[in-house]
Amino acid sequence: MQPFIEHARSLRLRIDRDGRRAEFGALAAGQSPMALFVTCSDSRVIPSLITGSRPGDLFELRTAGNAVPAYSHVRPGGDAATIEYAVDVLRVPDLIVCGHSHCGAVGARTRGDDLSALPAVDHWLTTQLPGDAGHEPPGADARPGTADPGLHAAGQRNVRAQLERLHTYPCVRRRLGEGTLRLHGWFYGVDSGLVLSLDHELGAFVPL
Repeated sequence: MQPFIEHARSLRLRIDRDGRRAEFGALAAGQSPMALFVTCSDSRVIPSLITGSRPGDLFELRTAGNAVPAYSHVRPGGDAATIEYAVDVLRVPDLIVCGHSHCGAVGARTRGDDLSALPAVDHWLTTQLPGDAGHEPPGADARPGTADPGLHAAGQRNVRAQLERLHTYPCVRRRLGEGTLRLHGWFYGVDSGLVLSLDHELGAFVPL
């Protein structure tokens, strides 16, 4: 914890040293992010590292397994509020769902792990991740050299499933119909740094 504290203490000094006071000061006027970035809570996935984004560039939503709960007008949760705000108020032009290799959530769902001691985790994974995650053989999306190509392919199928979930959101459907919103599926290799993108025409993930 101490390194985090020291870094936080020196932040203002580093902003001044790097001549970024005006850049940070401008953030007080509001935000206009370039994309909504939906990804896993996994500590190895760092959106700014992947995208090179700076403060104000990305609106982020992080959940276990980069899951997007289906929209419900009865009891919308924080996830839905984040998506709705980004799409309808901030008017982001792009929405990225980014999965990753070696995902513990996808792995647990794929293997059918006993999570009875973790009821909240068990409920989340059972209801939010594809139920067939472990029952399809690796296909064209599995990358050569992956230690567990089955898990790799399951993670990519999960990205596809979450992109489909986004279509349950009225705000997303409306913006897609207007042609003012684009959806992207990415898959990040935590051990390689390779980022793949879902090519909708090919129906497969290919290197960016």
